[in-house]
Amino acid sequence: MTPTIMRQLWSVVETAHTKTLLQLDDANLVQWLVKQTNTQAFLEPNEADFLCDYIQSRLSLIRDLAYERQC
Repeated sequence: MTPTIMRQLWSVVETAHTKTLLQLDDANLVQWLVKQTNTQAFLEPNEADFLCDYIQSRLSLIRDLAYERQC
């Protein structure tokens, strides 16, 4: 995964509505984040797969960040 795609993903996380990040279940959140990232930076199929795995491994962090923003 390129640094540009990684920056784009975290930009999506930062600008996403907190409610979205906290209410979606894990699978839907991963797919939503990939879709949002893909609309801003075209992903090759192998990049999308890697991004799914990366997001899955960072879900706790993403939800923690969203929860902190909510407070």
